[in-house]
Amino acid sequence: MLKGIIYILLGACSYGVLSTFVKLAYHDGFIVNDVVGIQMLLGALLLWGFLLVSRLGKKNSAAPKYAAASHKQIILLIGLGSTTGLTGMFYYLALQYISASLAIVLLFQFTWMGVLAEAIINRRLPGAGKLLSLIPLLIGTLSATNLFATGLGGIHWLGFLYGLLAAVSYTIFILLSGRVAVQVNPVLKTALMVSGGCMICMIVLPPAFLSDARLFVELALRYGLALAVLGPFLSTLMFSKGAPLTGSGMASILGAAELPTAVLMSAVVLHEQVGMPHYLGMLLILLGIVFPEIWKRISIRRHTLSSKSHNQ
Repeated sequence: MLKGIIYILLGACSYGVLSTFVKLAYHDGFIVNDVVGIQMLLGALLLWGFLLVSRLGKKNSAAPKYAAASHKQIILLIGLGSTTGLTGMFYYLALQYISASLAIVLLFQFTWMGVLAEAIINRRLPGAGKLLSLIPLLIGTLSATNLFATGLGGIHWLGFLYGLLAAVSYTIFILLSGRVAVQVNPVLKTALMVSGGCMICMIVLPPAFLSDARLFVELALRYGLALAVLGPFLSTLMFSKGAPLTGSGMASILGAAELPTAVLMSAVVLHEQVGMPHYLGMLLILLGIVFPEIWKRISIRRHTLSSKSHNQ
């Protein structure tokens, strides 16, 4: 359990620092096409390389056995990966117009979007715990984006739109990733999805480094490797290793460490103005994420105690 917690926290924190690196890359004159393209391309190469090395070196019979991916699953995973590419594109496009601390708050709107999507798909209202969690989530968002004081006029509309679109695409990814090729090796699954994300990035936002070798080397050495390792490679692998050990409920709670990491990095490294409303909103959002799991455990405990008293 402790090992799983460490894996999830490491993955969440590594993903949380990405926005800071992206902002620094923009400051140095690199454009979004090249930044998101180099991240996805190098991330895919690292994952395929890791998969090859692990398969060559895995000789013991105690290693976990996974089902081989069928042609249909490969196509589905590559298609699903397009949502990860879109999430990265929209998120990084948002960072061109708004602060890193605001962009991460907008991305975290996937929390209530996921609840809404599940309700529509299942055609029934979510449980009381999830419904109640929407209250701190929505109030926290209003506070963190400072809408109470400035209204929408204080936020660049394109940045706001791209941030919400990133949340929508991430919501789709979360809903589908747990339903597609669940028995396939998680590293292979991740490599296929990141490859799909890389393809969509190259099509929608074709990077200039594809025709400029010097730009490719400069960007890769200065920011690309760091973005690829922290994002598609390390973060995804840590979640793949940690989630089975902690359970999905605890993984989602621990994964929320991405939010304070991004906000603190933006304040310390980028020197963005992060005031009390933002910190308060961030705490409320974290409370909204934690609340359904707390409610679930309280309900289970009540049911257990009720059953014991009934049997006595």
